[in-house]
Amino acid sequence: MTVVTLDKRQTDPVAGGFYTVSEAARLLNIQNTGRITGWLTGYKRSNAGPIIARQYKPISKIQEVGFWDLLEIRFVDHFRAQGVSLQTLRKAAEFARQELNQHHPFATSNVKFMTDRKEVFLKTAKELKDNTLLNLVTKQYEMYVILENVLARGIEFDPASGLAERWQPKPKEFPSIYLDPVFAYGQPIVKPAGVPTDAIFQAWKAENGSYEAVSDWFELDRKLVQEAVEFELGLPS
Repeated sequence: MTVVTLDKRQTDPVAGGFYTVSEAARLLNIQNTGRITGWLTGYKRSNAGPIIARQYKPISKIQEVGFWDLLEIRFVDHFRAQGVSLQTLRKAAEFARQELNQHHPFATSNVKFMTDRKEVFLKTAKELKDNTLLNLVTKQYEMYVILENVLARGIEFDPASGLAERWQPKPKEFPSIYLDPVFAYGQPIVKPAGVPTDAIFQAWKAENGSYEAVSDWFELDRKLVQEAVEFELGLPS
């Protein structure tokens, strides 16, 4: 049996990011937080297990997630939008963790992982007779590649492990906004200053919408303040 090893980022929220389910839903624009909870904990009624292998053990009933969990939730959400079933994604995740020896197979990328993940999906589709996924990775292979590339957009990966290190949610629209698990527990920040966008946004509201006042307060360029405010305004309320 393959042994999947953990490192500090998979057990320590200071190093690996920290989000509530509500925060994850807001950042990923997922309207129903119950969907995320189901992917994390499974479904008792159908006796179906979770899809995502968590970075941290839950504290009481609170379902915190780490940075890699967040990106795996994003991955699952994208493939669900393509009609891939939860059963298939669950089995694919199990296969991928074993065969790729990677605890977070949906938070990885590079040519090797894209190719290996395609083979895992192909194996899963054949075993479960899932024609939707089978078509996606064979007859609609170009669409599969596009999906993988969209998911990798804005993410910087460790070249050795393939794991995500930081993420720009909207690199073209907000090029200075990053999520980096070693800064502000992985909450959105303005780089290179490292100031959380929410702190800038709250200050902006307290200053009655004055970009100049916030710029002086945080010693940031006005354009960065405006970028942070517009990013926060674009998130679901």
